[in-house]
Amino acid sequence: MANFYASCPMGLSDLVEQELKDLGLKTREKTQAGVLFEANWAGCYKANLHSRYASRILKPLLDFPAYNEEELYNNVRKHDFTKYIRPDQTIAIDSTVKESNINDQRYLAMKVKDAIVDQFRDKFGVRPNVSNDNPDLRIHIRGYRNQFNMALDTSGHSLFMRGYRGATGEAPLKENLAAGLIGLSGWDKKSPLVDLFCGSGTLLIEAAMMALNMAPGSHRQSFGFMNLLEFDEAAWEKVLDEAHNKELDTLDFKLFGFDHDKRVLEIAKQNAKNAGVLQFIDMKNSPIAVAAPPTELTKGMIITNPPYGARIGDEDNLKDVYRDLGFTLKNRFQGWDAWILSGNKDLLAEMKLKATVKKMIFNGNIECRFLKYEMYTGSKRTPKSTTSESVSTVRQGREVNIDGYKSTPRG
Repeated sequence: MANFYASCPMGLSDLVEQELKDLGLKTREKTQAGVLFEANWAGCYKANLHSRYASRILKPLLDFPAYNEEELYNNVRKHDFTKYIRPDQTIAIDSTVKESNINDQRYLAMKVKDAIVDQFRDKFGVRPNVSNDNPDLRIHIRGYRNQFNMALDTSGHSLFMRGYRGATGEAPLKENLAAGLIGLSGWDKKSPLVDLFCGSGTLLIEAAMMALNMAPGSHRQSFGFMNLLEFDEAAWEKVLDEAHNKELDTLDFKLFGFDHDKRVLEIAKQNAKNAGVLQFIDMKNSPIAVAAPPTELTKGMIITNPPYGARIGDEDNLKDVYRDLGFTLKNRFQGWDAWILSGNKDLLAEMKLKATVKKMIFNGNIECRFLKYEMYTGSKRTPKSTTSESVSTVRQGREVNIDGYKSTPRG
């Protein structure tokens, strides 16, 4: 058994912790940016394949102080990196450093690389080359106040890169953040789901894969662990077979997407086809002003990410979009729960609706609100739960804090 660390967008660690437990893995420590867990290599393979919310699965290697380049070099040399790859394979170093004597992250990466390749040169007479795009071995090093942690990246490309998106519309959500929004909403995976601004279809595809119990990594061609000398192909094939056997073949409900852009809907359909879920999603070219659920549906959930001016469109022009959204929700989706992600509180006010739950979320570096609206039928009464708020923080793309994958838990 060894320690591994599932890094994630800040705020999703509760979801990551629960999914690791559901996979039968023992969690040890949770931070805002991830979860430390215990597993063998088969468990590492399973976490990479199945995690919907994690960004990477890292294997902690070293935790040491270094006040100059000599101490850094000597500490890195204490770990045997020659056991991971052959000398004819490639490496890359991902580095971040703050408030340390060694304060240039490029220089930090260079010194770590020197220490590692010198091991290979001393042992084999040759050394690995550097490949930043697609290395066989990626090492992460984080430094803060002269304390450094090193970890081996078992994922390769970030886990949000599922492999089904051939193209996107403008400002798409990363797949693991889209899955995180669904997880935070509490959707039961049994009820109809609607995205009123579906764009390239990421939310709907992630939801369909959840409902079908389809492993989110099942469409990927490779993971970082496959390049390691200790890769156990038989164990990996067993993990794949177990995942495939647990998939459902059909759903007794549909997911629905609306968008005003015919071009982006074609992209969404192709992405859904790539993911193997197109038959479970109905997509319609429709402006928000006339969007409506099928007449036979009286309730369900809406999760949507309308444009909010920070990346797409002009705020003044978007006011009408939000007014139409509010009108559509009030008049055509009575009995539904609606979750809306937006980075513009003034535009949200144009809907003239009262949120019953509020969560603060970061989409990249954009501070957003993820709000729940309960669309009651009948009188326009104020729900009793209006005064209660649930506040959390989600950061997409900021995978780990500086102590994120420390090998020795600290208080």
